[in-house]
Amino acid sequence: MAPSAATEPVIIADQLAAAYGTGLIWKDATFRIDAGEFVAVLGPNGSGKSTLLRLLLGLLPPAAGSLLVLGKRPHRGNPDIGYVPQRRNIDRDLPVRGRDFVHLGIDGNRWGVALGNATGDRRRVDEAIGSVEALSYADRQIGRLSGGEQQRLLLAQALAGRPKMLLLDEPLASLDLRNQIVIAELVADLARANRLTVLLIAHDINPLLPIVDRVLYVAHGGVAIGKPADVITTEQLSRLYDSPVEVLHDSHGHMFVVGLEAESAHHDA
Repeated sequence: MAPSAATEPVIIADQLAAAYGTGLIWKDATFRIDAGEFVAVLGPNGSGKSTLLRLLLGLLPPAAGSLLVLGKRPHRGNPDIGYVPQRRNIDRDLPVRGRDFVHLGIDGNRWGVALGNATGDRRRVDEAIGSVEALSYADRQIGRLSGGEQQRLLLAQALAGRPKMLLLDEPLASLDLRNQIVIAELVADLARANRLTVLLIAHDINPLLPIVDRVLYVAHGGVAIGKPADVITTEQLSRLYDSPVEVLHDSHGHMFVVGLEAESAHHDA
């Protein structure tokens, strides 16, 4: 899924800095991400991974430097970006079908109101639900679904608007290992099929190692990016997380990261 050399970058950051008020989160971030790339965003708790997504969404202005997303300065409500925030517990008795929840991805202001091209909207909702293989339970109450089923419908909601980019904030959190792998592979398949650029925040890199093109680290007040084989090493990760992390390789050359389990229990800033 790696982009060709001729691909135009869809994210261009130059000496970018992020801050809340007078509190600097990180600075001097210079990187480019090309169309079709799948990038995992890693870093210790509180390092500012979610802050990066807020900048890309236009929810937070840069404190310094410049940022272009899909050729423009970031702005709120960009329909070319699909966003899945950190998953919160959904009320088990919420009287909302999965299908209606997905429809919000087309126009969140039209809850329960059939305006515009209703037939076209239904088709887009069906396509999005079908793409995440959730048609069999889309008409059930979303609060009664499993964590993995809810996560598929969250992805469908983000896809319903037919975006060019997906920003996913810890979509694998609170899922068991099997569902982490299933959701990670599903996102990769969707990205390839639709040539989507994906930035996915994760604490556990293991389910993503076979599918990501690059890894973007947010740590120690800065941002760095590189290919997994170049940056996922015992020395690098131990330094970034300020704790012992070990990178192992099996007889088939597969890579595994051990020591980030405690990180996966927390959310980022």
